[in-house]
Amino acid sequence: MIGNYKIITLCGSTKFKDDFMRVQKELTLKGNIVLSVGLFGHSGDNEVWENRSEGELTKTKIMLDDMHKRRIDLSDEIFVINKNNYIGESTKSEIEYAIKTNKKVNYMEN
Repeated sequence: MIGNYKIITLCGSTKFKDDFMRVQKELTLKGNIVLSVGLFGHSGDNEVWENRSEGELTKTKIMLDDMHKRRIDLSDEIFVINKNNYIGESTKSEIEYAIKTNKKVNYMEN
């Protein structure tokens, strides 16, 4: 926490951009500091992936995954955007990391 504000990192597939935006607003209005993804590679931020070599794509993916774990480090808890109970491999890794680092895990859907 910083002051009276809990820090929450959003995790989930970036194909659920609208849900990320909605949940970010809801949690912010409830008095939380919300950390989210820096881009939506699966729903709109195509320039991140276009015209890049396989090596560049791999390097970028590794960097983005690591940056999100650093957001989790800064957080008190994570909130998983698991629309239709979908949890991909990256999100699964983030959940495991959050649990390993003693962060509370909440889910959009049970």
